[in-house]
Amino acid sequence: MPSINQTARTFTLNTGALMPAIGLGTWRSPPDAVAKAVSAALRAGYRHIDTAFAYGNEKAVGEGLRVSGVPREDIWLTTKLDNKWHRRAAEALDKSLANLGVEYVDLYLMHWPCSTNPDTGKHEDGWDFCDTWREMIKLLDTGKVKNIGVSNVGITNMEKLLNHPDCKVTPAVNQIELHPCNPSPKLVAYNTSKGIHSTGYSCLGSVDSPLSGHATVSQIAEAHGKTAQQVLLAWGLQKGWSVIPKSVTPERVEANFQLDGWELSAAEMQALDDIKERFKVCKDGWLPIKVFFGDDE
Repeated sequence: MPSINQTARTFTLNTGALMPAIGLGTWRSPPDAVAKAVSAALRAGYRHIDTAFAYGNEKAVGEGLRVSGVPREDIWLTTKLDNKWHRRAAEALDKSLANLGVEYVDLYLMHWPCSTNPDTGKHEDGWDFCDTWREMIKLLDTGKVKNIGVSNVGITNMEKLLNHPDCKVTPAVNQIELHPCNPSPKLVAYNTSKGIHSTGYSCLGSVDSPLSGHATVSQIAEAHGKTAQQVLLAWGLQKGWSVIPKSVTPERVEANFQLDGWELSAAEMQALDDIKERFKVCKDGWLPIKVFFGDDE
């Protein structure tokens, strides 16, 4: 079997930028633990860190970046525009940069295609996520953002965005939930057809996921002498998307990065594709509007 160097792998975005294929996710990572996790990840070889204003841990992520000793220019850093800041994208970016203690981010994502009133939490009348995208495009001229993209945008909303007259820049990335129980093949294919890279979040199925103990995953892991988490990450990478597994345990952070020198066979990939159970970690019931329409499978 040829040596597969997944940890050095990058994906070329439609901007020409090279994004590291494996990143550390920080959703649901408490600030008191995330700084150590980020530092441990960077020391273990990660060069891609993903956070968001809504996670409430940008300052701790920034601390982890500094403690690691890894030069800023060697790190791909992603953060996200919160729903309550859609009308104030430039201000929101400055706040995130101050939290992180950096002068720029490599990727700035619209976290959800839903603008909410900062006081009421209700949907902003007279303001659409396409308006938000117009404001995000302007950020590219500031030097504070290298690439822009979206998150949680399905085919219906992506069609709306790409066909909008103000959409002068195609998103570089669409960060979406991706794992064998939520593979979204139509959406991934759609993204690819438009030159948009897919990044998979909750790629391990998130906390208390039934995936880690699924018989198919366990059998494949045992055959390779790997963990279930490593198998799930290899599946995503071999599918052609980047992965951002979350952990705050240094040993698990390091293990999730040990993906070199082996790969899943075609039969194993198919076995994972054939898993019938379905679940979503992130749903849209907490939002004032629907953003998922069941058209991405």
